[in-house]
Amino acid sequence: MTEGPLRNQTRDGLLLALGGFALLSTGDTLVKSMAGLWPGPAIAALRYIIGTIGLGTILLWREGWAGFRMERLGWHAVRGFGVAISAISFFTAVQIMPIAEATAISFTSPMMTALLASVLIGEPMRRETWVASLVAFAGVLIVLRPNFAVIGVAAMLPVIAAIGMSLLIIGNRAVLGRGSALSMQVNVAIFATLFLLGFTLIGHVSGFAALHVGTPPWSVVGKSAMIAVTGSTAHALMYMATSRAGAATVAPMTYFQLIMAGFYGWLLFRETPDATALLGAAIIVGAGFYLWRAGRITDEPQGTE
Repeated sequence: MTEGPLRNQTRDGLLLALGGFALLSTGDTLVKSMAGLWPGPAIAALRYIIGTIGLGTILLWREGWAGFRMERLGWHAVRGFGVAISAISFFTAVQIMPIAEATAISFTSPMMTALLASVLIGEPMRRETWVASLVAFAGVLIVLRPNFAVIGVAAMLPVIAAIGMSLLIIGNRAVLGRGSALSMQVNVAIFATLFLLGFTLIGHVSGFAALHVGTPPWSVVGKSAMIAVTGSTAHALMYMATSRAGAATVAPMTYFQLIMAGFYGWLLFRETPDATALLGAAIIVGAGFYLWRAGRITDEPQGTE
């Protein structure tokens, strides 16, 4: 391929990635706008029910029932569990804390992935991984400082969301090449939906008023459908982006999601992070860039939905 078409292909890939990450922030903003209207786990479950039905219909039309075949079922369950934990944690987090700060903390996912991959699948830990992880942890502590004072241990929810996304990424490695991109997306959505329904039921019968699931307002149903569409579209755009420009080129674009989260938080919710929170976010982003430049990140980047 000549230099001109190659440059255009890279540009197109970056633009697709920017669009994908912007859509993820749009979905997070819709979640925050539903604070107090319905429990976070129930919103996450409804979002994935809608998404699974929509994507499953497309998969059935394109690949037939063979597209739903799952090899290495246990790893698909791990992927779904990771998505479910991440969705519940992050959906709840953005409803009770500034969206930009929750997003910044969730960007510890690459470091979490490296640490968990060492424990779960025996991948070696490089010096760069330890350095990036320690630096990112320091950034998380700085961002969490004001939130701990206001909401207590619930401020740790974005960290749990990052761990969930790390389980998804590790699971993706285990099932790589065992189905089309669409079938992989549908299969993980099926398991995520099952886990989310279970978590929602547990919350409903727990006795906590905030987790009681009543009849949702139509606004919640409509916004959940919009989140399902924006989330699925975002993942499709990021897949196309990596197909054109490569994962290594696209990976830094994930931080555009943080910019959009900050913009939406300021515009719609009058959230203005203080200097300390901005410092912590910058440290986390810097650790991520360091790890990326060290060549540790080789997977397709994953955003929080």
